[in-house]
Amino acid sequence: MQLSREIAVPTQGKGLYEITSSVSFAWGNDFPSQGLLHLFLRHTSASLIIQENAAPEARMDLETFMERLAPQGEAWHQHTDEGPDDSPSHMRSAITGCSLWVPVSAGRLHLGTWQGIFLWEHRDRPHQRNVWMTLVN
Repeated sequence: MQLSREIAVPTQGKGLYEITSSVSFAWGNDFPSQGLLHLFLRHTSASLIIQENAAPEARMDLETFMERLAPQGEAWHQHTDEGPDDSPSHMRSAITGCSLWVPVSAGRLHLGTWQGIFLWEHRDRPHQRNVWMTLVN
């Protein structure tokens, strides 16, 4: 069996947005007892990650790390059509990725105690992001 759904995730600009409950809610009672859920973000300037969902400091440290790894406003950036966050947002997405696999067990996402699914917005301004989900069992 294979089912697909899509969720829209509004962002308010740069940052980590936990979408774990939105992903679960989209499936309702359709989660099988066992399976795999594939999530695919249909954008090149945001990404999907599984990360610590309890301590906000963990997310803050991760955001600071990424700012240092791919800073804005570098003289060598050529792709700045949409502003100074254009090139760095694509670099950050390339590093972190646009898809995830999450196991499903006992009819729910089989994440660790402190794990959450996050959409990581890399652009400064708000966007509407779309996550395509495919459930395979």
